[in-house]
Amino acid sequence: MHNVNGNLYYININTNFARNTNEVDMKILVPVKRAIDYNVKVKVKADESNVDLANVKMSINPFCEIAVEEAIRLKESGIATEIVVVSIGTLACVEQIRTALALGADRGVHIQTDAELDSLQIAKLLKTVVDKESPDLVILGKQAIDSDNNQTGQMLAALTNMGQGTFASKVAVADGQVAVTREIDGGLQTVSLTLPAIVTTDLRLNEPRYASLPNIMKAKRKPIETIDADMLGVNLTSNVSLLKVSAPAQRSGGVKVADVAELVAKLKTEAKVIS
Repeated sequence: MHNVNGNLYYININTNFARNTNEVDMKILVPVKRAIDYNVKVKVKADESNVDLANVKMSINPFCEIAVEEAIRLKESGIATEIVVVSIGTLACVEQIRTALALGADRGVHIQTDAELDSLQIAKLLKTVVDKESPDLVILGKQAIDSDNNQTGQMLAALTNMGQGTFASKVAVADGQVAVTREIDGGLQTVSLTLPAIVTTDLRLNEPRYASLPNIMKAKRKPIETIDADMLGVNLTSNVSLLKVSAPAQRSGGVKVADVAELVAKLKTEAKVIS
């Protein structure tokens, strides 16, 4: 912990040096989430029980897409040799795994469940994949655009006892270390983590590519392992209850006024912003 100009900054650096990470044979694990496409205008159900997902386009969560792109760039630069993509949810999540495979990932893991999970359950399920795959680096989006929690990466780091670099705007891997430039309130902060480590991506880390048609066809032949979440020994009972979903209040239209006097009168009597 460092105190700089009255602000406290925490640097979580992994101190487990038991593993000899060989960057020539480096595996990256990238969790991706199925979420509503960011171009879609979200609608709330009439009973306000949830968001209406009927006939709504779904895509990879944008922050997860940035994580996939960063993993691919590390592979293209010769630092990584294998990219494993994992998604948790219904059978429909396979679509997002295939998209990541088309972008350049090597294989996928689908943890299948119909349960509504919160961040802690997701992190615990991801830990079982980390334990099995033993990746040198886990890169995931800092948050999902639906739940907007920004918790899973930090929870996974705590469960796996790995160092974490969150809100990454730059990632550099060398000599068994990953230097992560973080976007913080006061500017930028760089932390150096011993691999294996966990990185969560911010918007300015990179610009994701589009999948080419040949790569989309190749992705159909890449392997996806399906695992039943109930077989992983994780309690899938969520600690979070959704009470109500409400749409934002509709903004009223503007009003034209004849002159300055009328404008001032309305600001006083209707808007009540001046006295």
